[in-house]
Amino acid sequence: MTSSAIAVLVIFLITCGSLLTLVFAKPHIMLGGKKLSIFWLAPLLGALALVIGGFLTPAEIISGLTGAGDVNPVKILLLFFTMTMMSVYLDEIGFFRFLAVKVLDRAGHSQRVLFFLLYGLVSVLTVFTSNDVIVLTFTPFICHFAQNARIDPIPYLVSEFVAANTWSMALIIGNPTNIYLAGSAGVDFGGYIVKMILPTVLCGLVSMGVLYFMFRKKLAAPIDPKSEKIPPIDKVTEVLGLVHLGGCILLLSLSSFVNLPMWLITCGFFLSLVICTMAVSFFRRRAPFLIAKCILRAPWDLAPFVLSMFVLVLALDKYGHTATLATWLGQFDSTPLIIIAFGVASFLAANILNNIPMSVLFSSVIAVLPMANDPFQAALIAAALFASVIGSNLGAFFTPTGALAGIMWTGQLHDHGVPFSFVTFVRYGATVAIPALMTALGGLILVFMI
Repeated sequence: MTSSAIAVLVIFLITCGSLLTLVFAKPHIMLGGKKLSIFWLAPLLGALALVIGGFLTPAEIISGLTGAGDVNPVKILLLFFTMTMMSVYLDEIGFFRFLAVKVLDRAGHSQRVLFFLLYGLVSVLTVFTSNDVIVLTFTPFICHFAQNARIDPIPYLVSEFVAANTWSMALIIGNPTNIYLAGSAGVDFGGYIVKMILPTVLCGLVSMGVLYFMFRKKLAAPIDPKSEKIPPIDKVTEVLGLVHLGGCILLLSLSSFVNLPMWLITCGFFLSLVICTMAVSFFRRRAPFLIAKCILRAPWDLAPFVLSMFVLVLALDKYGHTATLATWLGQFDSTPLIIIAFGVASFLAANILNNIPMSVLFSSVIAVLPMANDPFQAALIAAALFASVIGSNLGAFFTPTGALAGIMWTGQLHDHGVPFSFVTFVRYGATVAIPALMTALGGLILVFMI
């Protein structure tokens, strides 16, 4: 190993350690009266160190970030943010809160019924929107109704988080990691569903069962439901939001047939939603506050984080570390072993790097596997890819650092006065994550054996 390769590895490890420290410490800055997290400073400084040290040139970075093809970090971010803002649009008009209130009414006096209804609602919504949006939307609501009903919010908060990060595997749009891993390998919307629907369903059922077993005693107590007022929803904007999000998902499912890149589809629908909403605001003589709120609520700190971590992964690739990892993982020569190896490795790596940079790294690892250019080994490459998708999603509820959703979720709990320490997260998370991971990987093995 050359001195440059060692230096790059040291910078990478220091960056990962600093990132973990910032996630634990949760430092922030105030800007315009709004609290902004700064966990992304660690990878940004690490990326700058690579440039200043001469390990990567600006030209190499620009080429990597804006490379040709339908998948690069910039296009992935465009896809993610436009989908997120369309989902936030529905949240801003009160659509998700409306659904949650309906669930509360259905539950009556039974916490068990409420538990299963909430798990089902979060699961369905996650499939068609994204895990981050659902976590950001439902966490405050759960804290609110649990306080009013004088019940423990933990069973519902944990089940919400697990459901959101389990059923996000079902569609390619459920998680940015799905988009990156599948897109980098040229997997389309339909091809993704064929491979991931069975592992997701099996994993979702097992996760639900484990959660219920953990919280069965707490859920045995009856609740005294208090009627929640359903906020009025403007029908025009509701129709606009549902039509655009539904149409976008439909066209995404047909993207391979109409030969349109997914990022262009989501950008087009979001732009149409902006124009239509602004037209409605104009005719009503109102300022377009709804669009402004959607833009402000998007998790923009994800952009410097993802781009900076991608630069670090570029350096690992340039100096041979990616190839070393590929050689180690590529020694397994059967589909079940490849699935287990990549599933477990990506699951653990997500909790060291965070799942988004882990996905960037593993997409590079898969591309340089020893069998990557052998057409007769295509099934092994696909198995490694989808196993990594599973690890990137389920790693979210093993530790808080496994995904941005975990970082945001624990921050929300702190803001709402719900005690939930790192140790508590791991205790609940490991109990669910390990059987969920084994079930999902087992389901994926079945898919490849059929």
